Amino acid sequence: MGALERIMELGLTLPAVAAPVAAYVPATKVDNQVWTSGQLPFVDGALPATGKVGAEVTDEEAYGFARTAVLNALAAVHAEVGLDRVVRVLKVVGYVASAPDFYGQPAVINGASELIGEIFGESGAHVRSAVGVAALPLNAPVEVELVVEVR
Repeated sequence: MGALERIMELGLTLPAVAAPVAAYVPATKVDNQVWTSGQLPFVDGALPATGKVGAEVTDEEAYGFARTAVLNALAAVHAEVGLDRVVRVLKVVGYVASAPDFYGQPAVINGASELIGEIFGESGAHVRSAVGVAALPLNAPVEVELVVEVR
Protein backbone atom coordinates (compact mmCIF):
# COMPACT_ATOMS: atom_id res chain seq x y z
CA MET A 1 0.00 0.00 0.00
CA GLY A 2 1.33 3.42 -0.96
CA ALA A 3 1.58 6.44 1.32
CA LEU A 4 -1.36 8.21 -0.35
CA GLU A 5 -3.58 5.17 0.12
CA ARG A 6 -2.50 4.87 3.74
CA ILE A 7 -3.29 8.55 4.39
CA MET A 8 -6.81 8.02 3.02
CA GLU A 9 -7.18 4.79 5.02
CA LEU A 10 -6.38 6.81 8.16
CA GLY A 11 -9.26 9.14 7.29
CA LEU A 12 -6.93 12.00 6.45
CA THR A 13 -6.52 14.14 3.37
CA LEU A 14 -3.25 15.33 1.91
CA PRO A 15 -3.72 19.11 1.75
CA ALA A 16 -2.68 21.46 -1.02
CA VAL A 17 0.85 22.76 -0.60
CA ALA A 18 0.87 25.72 1.77
CA ALA A 19 1.95 28.92 0.05
CA PRO A 20 5.33 30.15 1.32
CA VAL A 21 5.10 33.09 3.73
CA ALA A 22 8.51 34.46 2.67
CA ALA A 23 11.23 33.99 0.02
CA TYR A 24 11.66 30.21 -0.18
CA VAL A 25 10.28 27.11 -1.90
CA PRO A 26 8.25 24.46 -0.02
CA ALA A 27 10.58 21.58 -0.97
CA THR A 28 13.63 20.81 -3.05
CA LYS A 29 15.07 17.57 -4.40
CA VAL A 30 18.80 16.91 -4.09
CA ASP A 31 19.99 13.60 -5.56
CA ASN A 32 17.87 10.94 -3.84
CA GLN A 33 16.53 13.18 -1.07
CA VAL A 34 13.77 15.74 -0.71
CA TRP A 35 14.15 18.46 1.93
CA THR A 36 11.15 20.50 2.98
CA SER A 37 11.04 23.98 4.35
CA GLY A 38 9.51 24.32 7.78
CA GLN A 39 5.76 23.82 7.50
CA LEU A 40 3.24 25.46 9.80
CA PRO A 41 -0.05 23.77 10.76
CA PHE A 42 -2.10 25.63 8.15
CA VAL A 43 -5.62 24.36 7.54
CA ASP A 44 -7.21 25.85 4.42
CA GLY A 45 -4.64 28.66 4.42
CA ALA A 46 -5.12 29.70 8.05
CA LEU A 47 -3.56 28.78 11.38
CA PRO A 48 -6.10 27.05 13.64
CA ALA A 49 -4.45 28.63 16.71
CA THR A 50 -1.61 30.95 17.61
CA GLY A 51 0.52 31.45 20.66
CA LYS A 52 2.95 29.58 22.83
CA VAL A 53 2.56 26.00 23.95
CA GLY A 54 2.15 25.90 27.70
CA ALA A 55 0.36 29.26 27.70
CA GLU A 56 -2.24 29.98 24.98
CA VAL A 57 -1.98 26.50 23.42
CA THR A 58 -2.16 23.20 25.32
CA ASP A 59 0.36 20.45 24.70
CA GLU A 60 -2.51 18.22 23.47
CA GLU A 61 -3.55 20.85 20.92
CA ALA A 62 0.08 21.30 19.86
CA TYR A 63 0.42 17.53 19.34
CA GLY A 64 -2.46 17.76 16.84
CA PHE A 65 -0.89 20.79 15.19
CA ALA A 66 2.35 18.81 14.73
CA ARG A 67 0.30 16.15 12.90
CA THR A 68 -1.18 18.85 10.67
CA ALA A 69 2.22 20.42 10.01
CA VAL A 70 3.75 17.08 8.99
CA LEU A 71 0.85 16.51 6.59
CA ASN A 72 1.69 19.89 5.06
CA ALA A 73 5.34 18.80 4.78
CA LEU A 74 4.26 15.56 3.08
CA ALA A 75 2.16 17.63 0.68
CA ALA A 76 5.31 19.58 -0.24
CA VAL A 77 7.16 16.31 -0.86
CA HIS A 78 4.26 15.05 -2.96
CA ALA A 79 4.24 18.21 -5.08
CA GLU A 80 8.00 17.92 -5.64
CA VAL A 81 8.33 14.22 -6.58
CA GLY A 82 5.18 12.28 -5.71
CA LEU A 83 4.68 10.81 -2.25
CA ASP A 84 4.76 7.22 -3.45
CA ARG A 85 8.43 7.69 -4.42
CA VAL A 86 9.40 8.03 -0.75
CA VAL A 87 11.59 5.11 0.28
CA ARG A 88 11.95 6.22 3.89
CA VAL A 89 11.77 9.21 6.17
CA LEU A 90 15.25 10.22 7.27
CA LYS A 91 14.79 13.18 9.60
CA VAL A 92 12.11 15.24 11.29
CA VAL A 93 12.85 18.61 12.86
CA GLY A 94 10.10 20.08 14.99
CA TYR A 95 10.00 23.53 16.52
CA VAL A 96 7.65 24.36 19.38
CA ALA A 97 6.93 27.96 20.36
CA SER A 98 7.25 27.44 24.10
CA ALA A 99 6.17 29.31 27.20
CA PRO A 100 9.19 29.88 29.49
CA ASP A 101 8.27 26.95 31.76
CA PHE A 102 7.23 24.47 29.04
CA TYR A 103 9.56 21.51 28.57
CA GLY A 104 7.37 19.00 26.70
CA GLN A 105 8.67 19.64 23.18
CA PRO A 106 9.43 15.94 22.49
CA ALA A 107 5.84 14.92 23.35
CA VAL A 108 4.45 17.64 21.07
CA ILE A 109 6.62 16.59 18.11
CA ASN A 110 5.55 13.00 18.71
CA GLY A 111 2.41 14.11 16.87
CA ALA A 112 4.48 14.37 13.69
CA SER A 113 6.65 11.31 14.36
CA GLU A 114 3.77 9.03 15.25
CA LEU A 115 1.76 10.04 12.18
CA ILE A 116 4.79 9.32 9.99
CA GLY A 117 4.97 5.89 11.60
CA GLU A 118 1.27 5.29 10.91
CA ILE A 119 1.75 6.23 7.25
CA PHE A 120 5.13 4.67 6.44
CA GLY A 121 5.52 1.88 9.00
CA GLU A 122 9.16 0.80 9.45
CA SER A 123 10.19 3.10 6.59
CA GLY A 124 9.04 5.98 8.77
CA ALA A 125 11.61 5.36 11.53
CA HIS A 126 13.66 8.56 11.57
CA VAL A 127 16.13 10.66 13.50
CA ARG A 128 14.65 13.78 15.03
CA SER A 129 15.14 17.07 16.82
CA ALA A 130 12.43 18.67 18.95
CA VAL A 131 13.39 22.26 19.70
CA GLY A 132 11.74 24.82 21.95
CA VAL A 133 11.84 28.36 20.57
CA ALA A 134 10.67 31.78 21.73
CA ALA A 135 8.52 32.43 18.65
CA LEU A 136 7.66 31.04 15.23
CA PRO A 137 6.46 32.78 12.05
CA LEU A 138 2.93 34.20 12.25
CA ASN A 139 2.87 33.29 15.97
CA ALA A 140 2.36 29.61 15.03
CA PRO A 141 2.69 27.16 17.91
CA VAL A 142 4.49 24.45 15.89
CA GLU A 143 6.64 24.09 12.76
CA VAL A 144 7.87 20.83 11.20
CA GLU A 145 10.37 20.04 8.44
CA LEU A 146 11.31 16.73 6.83
CA VAL A 147 14.10 15.04 4.95
CA VAL A 148 13.07 11.95 2.98
CA GLU A 149 14.86 9.48 0.75
CA VAL A 150 13.25 8.88 -2.65
CA ARG A 151 13.71 6.39 -5.46
